[in-house]
Amino acid sequence: MADGVESPADAAGRVALERMFACLDEARSFRLEAGAGAGKTYSLDKALRRLIDHRGSELLRQRQQVGCITYTNVAKDEILSRIGAHPAVRSETVHGFCWSILQDFQTTLRALVPGLPEWAERLEPTGGIGARRVHYELGFPSVGDEQVTIRHEDVLALMIQVMAFPKFRAVLTARYPVLLIDEYQDTDAAFVDALKAWFLDRGEGPLIGLFGDHWQKIYGDGCGSVEHDALEVIDKNANFRSVAPIVQMLNRMRPDLPQMVSDPDAPGEARVFHTNDWPGVRRTGQGGGHWTGDTSADAARAYFGHIKRRLGGEGWDFSVGKTKILMLSHSVLAREQGYASIPPIYGQFNEPWLKKDDPHIKFLTDQLEPACAAFEARRYGEMFESFGAGMPRIRKHVDKVAWADTMETLIALRLSGSIGEVIDFLAAQPHMRLPEAVEERERRLAETGPEPVEGESRRVTQLRKLRAVSYSEVIALDQFIDGHTPFATKHGVKGAEFENVLVVVGRGWNKYDFAQMLAWSEAGPPADKLEFYENNRNLFYVACSRPKVRLALLFTQLLSPDAMTRLTTWFGAENVIALPAQPD
Repeated sequence: MADGVESPADAAGRVALERMFACLDEARSFRLEAGAGAGKTYSLDKALRRLIDHRGSELLRQRQQVGCITYTNVAKDEILSRIGAHPAVRSETVHGFCWSILQDFQTTLRALVPGLPEWAERLEPTGGIGARRVHYELGFPSVGDEQVTIRHEDVLALMIQVMAFPKFRAVLTARYPVLLIDEYQDTDAAFVDALKAWFLDRGEGPLIGLFGDHWQKIYGDGCGSVEHDALEVIDKNANFRSVAPIVQMLNRMRPDLPQMVSDPDAPGEARVFHTNDWPGVRRTGQGGGHWTGDTSADAARAYFGHIKRRLGGEGWDFSVGKTKILMLSHSVLAREQGYASIPPIYGQFNEPWLKKDDPHIKFLTDQLEPACAAFEARRYGEMFESFGAGMPRIRKHVDKVAWADTMETLIALRLSGSIGEVIDFLAAQPHMRLPEAVEERERRLAETGPEPVEGESRRVTQLRKLRAVSYSEVIALDQFIDGHTPFATKHGVKGAEFENVLVVVGRGWNKYDFAQMLAWSEAGPPADKLEFYENNRNLFYVACSRPKVRLALLFTQLLSPDAMTRLTTWFGAENVIALPAQPD
């Protein structure tokens, strides 16, 4: 774009921000719908800054805050960092936000907790809840002499119940007159329904601002699109990420939210490669897995190698910092990357190990591995910083020797031992201390015993299995999480962007069949398959919207005529390319 000339994306973004500012200034609730690459995070930052600049001092004088609900702890910390942890804003996960209010209603909580699932049985041996304080921190249920500790899911269930009480709603509104929700489409559906019923329906309560994109709802419990007459819908019709060929394809895929680009003349590409000409016998799904219509495993690997060589010859840079290769499930990736035992521990629909919500995974990847790397590089100050502020420092020579011996042993044990052996080794060192959350989980496992017992908690079972895994898988997982490999899942790159993206599209998971989604996209899915269709559509959209310059899709599953027609409509006939029957 010429100097001083506003780009189409900038113009569209400016209009959306002006509408959002008007809503904030005039106390109107809104939903800002920001498609992929539109700058949702930027819009949220601008909203928080507007509120801080215009109302920050007033909020603090009245002991009020802007409540900003995020989807993950990582997102929470990022928001706090961007606004300098301004005291007029409270950024929390939905559980943390709810508990910030619930904890002050102990009498009400004591009345409600026994009615929650499984709590009557837990409380019966102790004579009921009595005068115990209801506590929430780590999400592990327990009944002690003086307090009851509730689970993550209990917090939301209690929040939904107490919103029916006028006093609670008044306290919430008085404390948080503005409530902003990041990635609204992934927020618990029942919680959003309660906000609608008790606040939006009644025309009272805090100003509610929703930021997100319902086409990027890719997790099961999310609410998806939120519709309500009291919500002003603000479409942000901009794409600051991708070049025109990619955005044009996205606009054909999603015509109800057209996007403008920053530079209409910037070169790029969006292409589809398919294997319909492969002459072999397609997989039927027999023998395990949902592989119907896919090529053989050997043929899939051959086609993958072929497309990498072809794209590399056309100028694609497959180095880690330039290109991301997206696959459907972690089961495939894990085998490729060397951590195959970890994902099955948690189940395919839950990824606390990837999000670092699991305390052990978080400690090992965020603290222990960086500490080991620092020790090997002889950066001892950095090593202590990685371990945390509570770790004792070296004060005399004997301390230095102890630390050196411990770290040398630990470095070797990481390569030969299990996760449990590493944890036990650390716990046995008098000069080291495990994080409280890790110690608590280890205590619970020890109390349960060395062998699985009937009815043990899911988290105890997960820890028992995790401890048996080779620690070398943690090293591989850490490399994957930190982006030191070119591979990722389609789920795992939500919110991220890369110069080039290669999407490998095949079967293997019953929840996804992208060829079927494409075939249904014109006429619509059967009534009983709407959720299945939207799950597939959304994940496909997320994958296709990650690149800045180049996008390529490799379909190893057979594409029907209807699916081919849809791809041709979205990508253009010249960009839908048949691969050879026998890849070289």
